[in-house]
Amino acid sequence: MLIATCIAFLMAGSALAETYSIDKVHSSVAFSIRHLVSRTSGTFNDFAGTIEYDPAHPEKAQVEATIQVSSIDTGNEKRDGHLKKADFFDAAKYSTITFKSTKARKKGDQLLVTGDFTMHGVTKEVTLPVEVLGMGAHPRNNAPIAGFDSQIVLKRSDFGVNSWTDMAGVLGDEVKVSLTIEAMGKAKGKAKGKAKGK
Repeated sequence: MLIATCIAFLMAGSALAETYSIDKVHSSVAFSIRHLVSRTSGTFNDFAGTIEYDPAHPEKAQVEATIQVSSIDTGNEKRDGHLKKADFFDAAKYSTITFKSTKARKKGDQLLVTGDFTMHGVTKEVTLPVEVLGMGAHPRNNAPIAGFDSQIVLKRSDFGVNSWTDMAGVLGDEVKVSLTIEAMGKAKGKAKGKAKGK
């Protein structure tokens, strides 16, 4: 009886882990970079990914995401076209930016998610400091939902996206990346409650 109870407890704990799919409509992948005396900002509008997360075992979190380079949007069609060329992202050759986590650990109120980040054909290990914004159930279909936020600074030169870095400071090397993610699991039928913040 004791063994059966222990097994049931372990199964109940593992059931808390959910696999969430990123909701592109309610998420954003934004960036900004120094330009002369100011900053230029933009977004990538086409992206997808999954997040496996159990608040009881955050160290087991797993993340996979893909961004379509051709979806870059800085609010200027001519500039966007230039960014897609070989001078910068070379979207024809390197069509995606990807991230696949390899480990995670809790640090204070944050979750540090480390993984392989690939851009412009170069893969480097990066660590995303992630804030869990909230978790709950979607009011429409009772699907589990979760919100995450992360900011990181990347260097273009680390990934070979380094055109213009030496042109008298016209364009900065460091890029501030801001991720705001809402993700949803599988629907569980009729809604029973509302989402709650952390």
